[in-house]
Amino acid sequence: MARQSNILGVDFGTSNSAAGYMVDGRPRLIEMAPGRTTLPTTFFFDYETRQTLMGDPANEALLDGAEGRFMRALKRVLGTELMHEERRILTRPMTFVDIIGSFLRQIKARAEAETGLTFDRALSGRPVVFHGIDDPREAQAEADLRACYLAAGFEAVDFMPEPEAAAIASGALEQADKTGLIVDIGGGTSDFSLFRSGVEGVTILANHGVRIGGTDFDRAISIDRVMPMLGKRTALRKIMGPGSTDTPAAIFNDLATWEMIPFLYTAQNRRMVHEMVRLAREPEKLGRLAAVLEDELGHELAFAVERGKIAANTGEEHPEIALGLIERGLSCPLLPEAVTRILAPYAAQLAKGVAETLHLANVDAAQVDRVIYVGGSSMMSMVSDTMKSAFPDAQHSMSNVFTAVTDGLAIASARAQNAPH
Repeated sequence: MARQSNILGVDFGTSNSAAGYMVDGRPRLIEMAPGRTTLPTTFFFDYETRQTLMGDPANEALLDGAEGRFMRALKRVLGTELMHEERRILTRPMTFVDIIGSFLRQIKARAEAETGLTFDRALSGRPVVFHGIDDPREAQAEADLRACYLAAGFEAVDFMPEPEAAAIASGALEQADKTGLIVDIGGGTSDFSLFRSGVEGVTILANHGVRIGGTDFDRAISIDRVMPMLGKRTALRKIMGPGSTDTPAAIFNDLATWEMIPFLYTAQNRRMVHEMVRLAREPEKLGRLAAVLEDELGHELAFAVERGKIAANTGEEHPEIALGLIERGLSCPLLPEAVTRILAPYAAQLAKGVAETLHLANVDAAQVDRVIYVGGSSMMSMVSDTMKSAFPDAQHSMSNVFTAVTDGLAIASARAQNAPH
């Protein structure tokens, strides 16, 4: 008799990851840390101990000021040329396949230690689109992610669109003859899935996605509010002759982009910024940029923006982006109306994505019974306001924002495991 293959449901996310399996007919998430079922998708390569830290220990090492390299949002690198470029990290050459593979290997090991089972197969969530509809990098992105799972020690991996998993977790299998919309706003992608539930299961009517997510929201806020305080759009005196020119935008854009931050700390960039300080009309601002590069504060800055965004979204009385890590007492107010203005282009893209999803399914907005929100960034008021405007008569549900995809993958993996071969 052939040995039964155990399948682990894995949600590898831009910001956080999780895994689950079925116990007594219900999904159970693997404990990644005491009392925690999610693992931050972060890495810290400690120069002193030569250790690779992942998740909360990586975040703590960064915030404690340890010497090393921090990485986050590597899911956005899938499908790009960066995935297979070797770079020397902790004295040995590594690719992003190796790095992500080591992260998935840790998830596999934790699942096996908790359950006593061997998981030789994975059912992985995947965004509806990694980069864009008809983008030539789509197939490569899935191939890259498959390579990461194989590098982690899984013998095989299947993929399920994350919104489809969320539909399963929402109870769609028990609610016959209902039309629902999954709005999955992750760290790097926003996916929409219209589905019809019935006794035979979930029928996906249309999938559509756009490559924007929570890290893009952070980036837009950082560029609009924080980067001008570091010298963006300020003037530099010309080296020869009268007049001035604007500071180059590229370094500010990269500093506001999670996945690009590790590549900024070069001697060439530091020399360039010191020259900019010398020529600056407002040298104190560019001096802050020089300090960020010199002390490698880019990720701490990004975390500060993220915290400010959350404060503005949750109704704190005086929301702000605290920048004391750069300069004592420095901060940037971030009122909700400013967030609404900054994120308006993304609201328009989300509305367009939903309209395209309805068009693909030939479904009218009035026919949608439920709108189900998934992913931490779906809790932004900009997202729910946009969806409530498009679907005023639907029921809007945020009950399983953080666990829906992993729960659905666990349920689906058990069904796949028990299906006749």
